[in-house]
Amino acid sequence: MKNLFIKRFQYYKELAEKTFDQISEENLFWKYNEESNSIATIVKHLAGNMQSRWTNFLTEDGEKIWRNRDSEFENDLKSKTEMLEIWHKAWSILFEALNQIQDENWNQFISIRDEKITVLDAVIRQIAHYPYHVGQIVYIGKMLKNEEWKSLSIAKNKSEKSTIEMLKNQESSVIQENSSPVCFAKSDEVRDDYKI
Repeated sequence: MKNLFIKRFQYYKELAEKTFDQISEENLFWKYNEESNSIATIVKHLAGNMQSRWTNFLTEDGEKIWRNRDSEFENDLKSKTEMLEIWHKAWSILFEALNQIQDENWNQFISIRDEKITVLDAVIRQIAHYPYHVGQIVYIGKMLKNEEWKSLSIAKNKSEKSTIEMLKNQESSVIQENSSPVCFAKSDEVRDDYKI
């Protein structure tokens, strides 16, 4: 199960990074209005959350006394280099923490803001939280790049073409009629990536 979570977190990390690659340094700090956040500010918030939640997460509350959440929303990073530095540091903390989890830890109780939750619940909460913000990053990137945006998934109006190309690249023995991402058609067999 741990490897599945790591894989999913890595996927969302890479989506954001593919967006960073398309955006000029100046536009990383662009805000739609004063109530909005820039990409850099969203990164700063994610980094603050990850550092607080995952540092010593099995033995300390996930809301650290040294965290200043409100300051995470100040648009005060100065460069793309600085932004990427806190981004990579935070993800390293997350992945290191996930790698500490053993099978017996999933039902272990930890605390976040004095609320007792299981390790599994804590991971699920963050697998919902981080993609929420990565989606904001991608959306801002798409707005800024407009027609120059390079799609990070299947491009608009290209679903059929994408499916045909994907199927061409697979061996016919691998393709099963009407298979889904989780299960094979007409079978209860769950694909290996989704087994718990």
